[in-house]
Amino acid sequence: MGLMIGSKSIEKERAGNMRLSMEHIQRAAKILGQHFAPTRLMEAPSLTRLSGGRVYLKLESEQPTGAFKVRGAVYALSARVERGGVAEVVASSTGNHGAAVAYAAKLLHIPARIFLPRAANPVKRAKIAELGAKIVEQGEDYSAAFQAVLAYSKREGVYLLNDATDEDVPAATATIACEIFEQAPETEEIYVPMGDTALIRGIASAAKQRRPKVRIVGVQAAGAPSYYRSWKKREVVTTDTCNTIADGLATRIPDAANVREIVELVDDVRLVSDPEMLGAIRHLLQQENVIAEPAGAATTAALLQKPDSGAHHIVVIVSGANISEDVLRQATREGQAG
Repeated sequence: MGLMIGSKSIEKERAGNMRLSMEHIQRAAKILGQHFAPTRLMEAPSLTRLSGGRVYLKLESEQPTGAFKVRGAVYALSARVERGGVAEVVASSTGNHGAAVAYAAKLLHIPARIFLPRAANPVKRAKIAELGAKIVEQGEDYSAAFQAVLAYSKREGVYLLNDATDEDVPAATATIACEIFEQAPETEEIYVPMGDTALIRGIASAAKQRRPKVRIVGVQAAGAPSYYRSWKKREVVTTDTCNTIADGLATRIPDAANVREIVELVDDVRLVSDPEMLGAIRHLLQQENVIAEPAGAATTAALLQKPDSGAHHIVVIVSGANISEDVLRQATREGQAG
């Protein structure tokens, strides 16, 4: 496959100009193209009517694991296997990244072990188990699970695929932006969920290279605003807790390099509340026949907050569809009550 990366020194990209090279992104696209077709970009008539511009949904929710994370996991693990020395791949996750790593490991015939918080989303936990990965439950939140996997990863031959800091993951998420500009070249504004920021850093880096004037709008949960506050202050700001139904957006401790990148690349960051995300889940389901988990609906919630942005062509990333039955019932019940 010709994926030897040492001569390029991709690691320097994070410490250098904060932009992925198009060469790196194209390499990721080539590998991912062997496994996945581009995800659909569909117009959302209900959002178009509200915004005054054409609004499209980029359905990463239709990936094999039900979320965009599989792009980063497959490419990063493929690159690491090419370099050699992987006896087992491990990850900590609130669910979607764990399922993505389990999927990639099964695809590449590598044993996988996923560390989850004890109260992980049951839909996502079941998906990880179905894919054959070993599950280790540790702590009450992601931070506890991460500390456990960090200790375990010191064993020989164990590769910790941490999507918040792995240099290959944003190259994979950047391929989403490349697909968007192939599908809708006129795109002016892209709404992107912000959890560990690998998604927005990849999309923004590729988008700004393809079209420097495109606006990138990050969306984070109001109950987990660490990266929002860090973006505002242009420095790392941690929070003591994460209190949100959007487990995919539940970050407390930002990575300093990631903060520098989003400060450079992201034009605006919005906060959405849990009720707003529930409303967006209901809107997508009832108006567009699209199933989205809270993190996947966060971008729609942000657009619904302020539908008239002035942009004529808007893309909203629907990042995942792995919604628990309880949350789906809550969203539809509140709609009936309203």
